[in-house]
Amino acid sequence: MDPVSQPNTPALRRAPVQQRSAERLARILDACAELLDETGYEQLSTRAVAVRAGVPIGSVYRFFSNKRAMADALAHRNLDSYGERITARLAARPSTCPTDLIDTVLDEYIAMKRSVPGFGLVDFGVPAPAEAGDPHGAADPNRLVADRLSDLLAEHLGRTADATLRRQVLVGVEATDALLHLAFRTDPAGDQALISETRLLLHAYLGPVLDRG
Repeated sequence: MDPVSQPNTPALRRAPVQQRSAERLARILDACAELLDETGYEQLSTRAVAVRAGVPIGSVYRFFSNKRAMADALAHRNLDSYGERITARLAARPSTCPTDLIDTVLDEYIAMKRSVPGFGLVDFGVPAPAEAGDPHGAADPNRLVADRLSDLLAEHLGRTADATLRRQVLVGVEATDALLHLAFRTDPAGDQALISETRLLLHAYLGPVLDRG
């Protein structure tokens, strides 16, 4: 049996092992994303997701213990998709110019923000504090993003993703996260002037970092 694609997340109670099960999981996450856009996270419910996905409520609970675990799985799927999109762009245009690499990383995020269902609320993390003892609230989304980007960029540049590079990329991710939240609060499509300022900041800070051998 061929491996079944699934979100790279600990939020799943049980990973699908058959194609039919994987397709059902994908429908559940797609429904979750659609409802996030329509109702927001607070109004999201596992029952509503089951109805939208056209599956029994038991199928949702087969994979997820609660709605936060479901949203966490969606966030991890988004991160996997983001990594895949960047990898494809880098393969199609194998430039090692730092500004090209930064533009690829930034442009793919903005494209997902504008087009991927649910991404506005759940990009790479759940928009609500975790309850005490909730294992799905422990990971820092920006660190997950920074580590993924560090690995991708280091591999593309033929260098090591050492602690210094990871720290510097994390600084870039934290700054970008704050600025793009402002850009999309200012304009639902993303304020172009603020996006341009974000790009300049990343070029100035991460450009020299990525230019080092």
